[in-house]
Amino acid sequence: MDIRKIKKLIEIIEESGIAELEIKEGEEAIRISRYSSAAPAAPVSYQPAPVTPAPSATAALPVEEKITGHVVKSPMVGTFYRSASPGTKVFVEIGQSVQVGTTLCIIEAMKILNQIEADKSGVISKILVENAEPVEYGQPLFIIE
Repeated sequence: MDIRKIKKLIEIIEESGIAELEIKEGEEAIRISRYSSAAPAAPVSYQPAPVTPAPSATAALPVEEKITGHVVKSPMVGTFYRSASPGTKVFVEIGQSVQVGTTLCIIEAMKILNQIEADKSGVISKILVENAEPVEYGQPLFIIE
């Protein structure tokens, strides 16, 4: 099967809500899944939190940290890497100034290393993912101020 066809199929899956696609042409077959099969997620069960009365109306509630700035999101499912190979210098650090097109990280998907580049100029204010951690499509990776 032609690599251009495979890339086009991946683009179609990313743009649609399809989770998995399998195509057979003669003896050739390809299966593309939006979700990684490398590390299956443990089943999640949700239980309602026990209801407890509020201590008082004046008690301070924890405030979620608000994300300000431009969020660079993962364009695919894969494994996040901060450097080209183990032991080499990371692509970017917090506080580093970046331009459009600067390589921020690599996401490995299906044994292919995909460079993720800055789509906005600014300063890296946060790195939201740890090295060698799996990432999902649309997951925030960096904050650029």
